Amino acid sequence: MKEKIGIIGFGNMGSSIAQRIKTHYTVSVFDKDKTKTKNLKKIAVEKSIEDLAGQADAVILAIKPQDFEVALAKIKSYAKEKLVISIAAGRTTTYIQKRLGRARVVRVMPNLPAQIGKGMIYLSKGKFASKSDLFFVKKIFEFMGRTLIIKEDMMNAATGVSGSGPGFLFALLEKKPKKEWGQYCNRYFIPQLRKAAVSAGFSPAQANLSAVTTVKGSLELLNKSYSLPGVLCSKVASKGGTTEAGLKVLHKKGLNAAVEAAVKRATELLRS
Repeated sequence: MKEKIGIIGFGNMGSSIAQRIKTHYTVSVFDKDKTKTKNLKKIAVEKSIEDLAGQADAVILAIKPQDFEVALAKIKSYAKEKLVISIAAGRTTTYIQKRLGRARVVRVMPNLPAQIGKGMIYLSKGKFASKSDLFFVKKIFEFMGRTLIIKEDMMNAATGVSGSGPGFLFALLEKKPKKEWGQYCNRYFIPQLRKAAVSAGFSPAQANLSAVTTVKGSLELLNKSYSLPGVLCSKVASKGGTTEAGLKVLHKKGLNAAVEAAVKRATELLRS
């Protein structure tokens, strides 16, 4: 029997997760914007967050920060029997546990290329989640790309390296001919991002996986989307976010400084 996965939020990432796992799990979704969930195939649409939480084995929170508190309040009465998976930036497992009680929480940080199954995805578990919970979530997100289990205090570093990394790459590729992209990435960007990842606290092996996966996934996304690098950069660089903070120093001070600025901004935005 297939496990039941409920996804709250059907934006870019929520819809990508649903589409990539729907043949492997029983998937149901809820979004307050009903136009986003029209005419779905092999995905059930629930009328409310409560309906979704009531029947799902695991609930994925794929919602905007401004909707987070409301969603947590609505799933609270169901949370003790469920596995709660959050992809919300800047919200720690402790923050979620304070609002849900003794809930099994796993935090996940996917990057933009996860939308095409080529992402770099980091996972860390909360106090009450088991190792089997963590590996269950890992299995789900392996349909989105490469996964890496890390301690939660490394999530800000992960955000700076792989969350913002695609934005930095797109910004630097803007002024380069397409025929030079591959060589530029292999000779310059991957080694520099690897070095920045080590500086941020990753082991050499973790840094290599993060850098290579982030760059290859970003290039594939760029090629598949037929978008200009600047267009994709704007998708990553939300106002006041980590990528925007890094972009402010990228061209003057280099990639390492950009990653440092992104990590610092991730720390500032953190709610625990």
